[in-house]
Amino acid sequence: MRSLGRRVPHPPQLLLLLLLIPGLQTPAGASSGVSELKVRVRLPDGQVTEESLQADSDADCISLELHKTDGTLISFTADFKRDVKIFRALILGELEKGQSQFQALCFITRLHRNEIIPSDAMAKLRQKNPRTVRQAEEVRGLEQLHMDVAVNFSKAAWLSPHIHNVCAEAREAIYTREEDVKFWLDRGVDGSMFEMLPSPPADLSSLRRCRLVGDRWKPCLCHYGLNLAWYPCLLKYCHSREPSGRLSSYKCGIRSCQKSYNFDYYVPQKQLCLWDEDA
Repeated sequence: MRSLGRRVPHPPQLLLLLLLIPGLQTPAGASSGVSELKVRVRLPDGQVTEESLQADSDADCISLELHKTDGTLISFTADFKRDVKIFRALILGELEKGQSQFQALCFITRLHRNEIIPSDAMAKLRQKNPRTVRQAEEVRGLEQLHMDVAVNFSKAAWLSPHIHNVCAEAREAIYTREEDVKFWLDRGVDGSMFEMLPSPPADLSSLRRCRLVGDRWKPCLCHYGLNLAWYPCLLKYCHSREPSGRLSSYKCGIRSCQKSYNFDYYVPQKQLCLWDEDA
């Protein structure tokens, strides 16, 4: 390696944390620790889409996937074992501008505790009414992230085994941050998979935002924003009084959140960032 919210009105919560029923059937070939829940969610533009949430309590990971109204497929993976979260965007290409059918991006950052509910809790999530359109109870603040390190796909499994599947279409467009790399290096991750992108402070004056660059073949600083419209961010606890009079608490539901992320990163040519023209 080279040197390196606010709250919004919401309908009554209809999601419950239920104990798994002994003998519950799982799909053929699936691990007993894997579960999937599909919910209808309202996007920030007011449109409704279906979101898939998967939890694997054996691997201790969670994944979320949804389609935006423009056809973009957004996915998010939280790897609790490795303290890694992975964002992927599959963006439909503009064929008339010489782009391929779709373009894939992967952004990898450190997973902090209490960002999302644990995988074992997600695996027990059920809903009473699958037709309910859900809107997040809490809107968390926008996060700005400058992705200044490239990740070598062939070695990325050392960081998280999920990168190989999630980022397979984005082999040449996997990004992370130097501050997160330092955290992973301290935990013993091999640094040879990381490479600093050509955007140190000395070069920033000559590196312009892609939307300000006229020549599509010149390097620039690309911007991409994505939104997780609905995800379980916290566990709710209820209280009951035991016969002895002692007060006890138990998990009885979840709190849902929405969060937006803005990623800035270097691209060798503006042609790889044409959506920034409309930003």
